[in-house]
Amino acid sequence: MTGCPSKTGSRTPLGENDGMLYGEYLQLDKMLGAQRLLSSQHKTVHDEHLFIITHQAYELWFKQIIFELDSVRGLFSNNQGLDESQTLEILRRLNRIVLILKLLVDQVMILETMTPLDFMEFRNYLSPASGFQSFQFRLIENKLGIKQENRVRFNQSYARVFGRDVEAMKAIERSESEMSLEQLIQQWLERTPGLEANGFDFWSKYKRAVDEWLEGQRLTAMESKCEAEQMFLLSDIEKRAELFHSVLDPGAHAALVQRGERRFSHKALQGAIMITFYRDEARFSQPHQLLSLLMDIDSLITKWRYNHVLMVQRMIGSQHVGTGGSSGYHYLRSTLSDRYKVFLDLFNLSAFLLPRNHIPPLTGTIKSQLSSLGGLRERHCDCDSDKPVHD
Repeated sequence: MTGCPSKTGSRTPLGENDGMLYGEYLQLDKMLGAQRLLSSQHKTVHDEHLFIITHQAYELWFKQIIFELDSVRGLFSNNQGLDESQTLEILRRLNRIVLILKLLVDQVMILETMTPLDFMEFRNYLSPASGFQSFQFRLIENKLGIKQENRVRFNQSYARVFGRDVEAMKAIERSESEMSLEQLIQQWLERTPGLEANGFDFWSKYKRAVDEWLEGQRLTAMESKCEAEQMFLLSDIEKRAELFHSVLDPGAHAALVQRGERRFSHKALQGAIMITFYRDEARFSQPHQLLSLLMDIDSLITKWRYNHVLMVQRMIGSQHVGTGGSSGYHYLRSTLSDRYKVFLDLFNLSAFLLPRNHIPPLTGTIKSQLSSLGGLRERHCDCDSDKPVHD
């Protein structure tokens, strides 16, 4: 039969009449027939059609985001660590997620062509439906790495929304038990070359560089002839010193993680800082792009939430209760906080950067290791005897 696998395992070429028509391939009969206007039971409300189409489009794009996220997580899940030759493919797929999210952010504007009066005409048909019941969006959040304890109280209970859907509950529980992208990124960052204590030992060099820079800042402040200015500058420097202490001291960092103010392990944060410092090196160029894309994803989801909040306020005001039983506008507004940023630590990296002339210089061996893609699989080096290399 034409199109069936041959005995050799290869497929025979398709003939002229073996393909599928456009509509058949895309199953357009199902997709274009999936708009059921509840208002048509009485008097059809014109804008209900827009409302349905827009949210169906959201769900289709959510499905693609999940598809891309799962593939990226799969590449990171290699037991031997990430095959760094696949970094470019990861960048492409993360960038695709970013572009989809940009589209979703802009899509809110189309929905805003509907007026509050238009929405009021069919809103009662939606109860108890709610955007909170978007099963796929919850999967996206879990797969990215939003932890249950960081959710606002209403958002913590899946059972009240999906409890009667056994398969949905299983999928949600599975997404919470599997390694999230955030956890996989942490493991990847912890393996950053140059962190090894018996090699380049970046962290020890970073500590010394911070101490030297802060001391230089203090000496400069002391040169001020104005006592008030001198006191102000010294006070500002001490605040900076406290901030650096929070990242240099493992105990202080652990306390912040415990309070939910940081997400990454201490070693993962070290890796992120090192990649940021030496991002111009060939080996760190793509990792730095990857970290930037992760922040883009967080930023765009926050923008999407914000646009959604404004739209809800515009449509139903601040006092209405949401159709799904939440507090509506106030619940949605609460999801804009940092607790919903998965890669919060990446946004705060700039607080721990140093001026370029204070960044620890690379030694000859680590410079060679990072300057080309030829040594990607090297993890350890004895760099202590090498002289620093200045660009």
